[in-house]
Amino acid sequence: MPDLSANKIAKPISIAGIELPNRAFLAPMSGVTDVPFRKLAHHYGAGLVVSEMVASEAFITGQEEMQLKIMSADFKPHMVQLAGREAGWMAKAATVAEANGADIIDINMGCPSKRVTTGYSGSALMRDLDHALTLIDAVVGAVKVPVTLKMRLGWDDNSLNAPELAKRAEDSGVQMITVHGRTRCQFYKGHADWSAVRNVREAIKLPLVVNGDITNQVKANEALQLSGADCVMIGRGAYGAPWLPAQIAGTISNEHANKLKTNFKNVIAHHEAMLAFYGLDSGIRQARKHLGWYLDNLTLPKSVGVLKKTIMTSFEPSEVYTALEDIFQMHEINVPHDEVAA
Repeated sequence: MPDLSANKIAKPISIAGIELPNRAFLAPMSGVTDVPFRKLAHHYGAGLVVSEMVASEAFITGQEEMQLKIMSADFKPHMVQLAGREAGWMAKAATVAEANGADIIDINMGCPSKRVTTGYSGSALMRDLDHALTLIDAVVGAVKVPVTLKMRLGWDDNSLNAPELAKRAEDSGVQMITVHGRTRCQFYKGHADWSAVRNVREAIKLPLVVNGDITNQVKANEALQLSGADCVMIGRGAYGAPWLPAQIAGTISNEHANKLKTNFKNVIAHHEAMLAFYGLDSGIRQARKHLGWYLDNLTLPKSVGVLKKTIMTSFEPSEVYTALEDIFQMHEINVPHDEVAA
């Protein structure tokens, strides 16, 4: 059983010689963990952050979207996640990523998206482990930096082959394994089965990361206990809360996190960073989902509908910021006194 002392997640860990300050990691999430979001999570104190999933062939053939996804956020380590179905493209993408500053290459064999799995990438690779290993061998052989692997428990309940894939990956030179505690066919339904990840723990000696439904410190410690993992990875729980990995690691206090949640200036700073990164039109569109998640954290009256519509439709940043400030003021008024006291 793992050490479940209160500060275990706060302890540093080394991945193939790369020292990480704590064991609460931010998951790679398409459309979410772009450069601005990764910078925020790193700033607050996440132990490790990962790029959005980068399609290897599209990246090598020059697709602009993939060029943005693979960009460094100007801190170390720079961890890039690659997806694909052909060893040649994966090796080329890994080589170029390494040449452009990637310190760790992560291979995606866990994405459940129909768009990805229909193309025989992501978690579809867990249906053919021999083919999956050709991709792993190609990437490990192409780069000098550490290679890691993210997967699910299996394709469905009849093929829970994560332990076999993890062991074969370890034998091929992979340096860390992350397992989301669901099958591909579950998508995000039901609950992540952290105890099922223990079968992977028993199969490998590598650092193991457990992922799925980890939204606070209590759940993080429970996930470690049930899985036997060394680290936790936070995904959807970080929507509208880029500080959550740091909060789980104890890098920032719960009190500090609550203040961040209710400070509209932090939201505006994130919005401005997205506009600077993507440009006005694209940035303001892509920022809307983040603004929605930030607002979901607040206690608001039903009368905010008009202000929310402004935030979600306006292309004028000043209008968005004025509406945000008004909504955050409403939150302060609408919070019960006993909640404020807490």
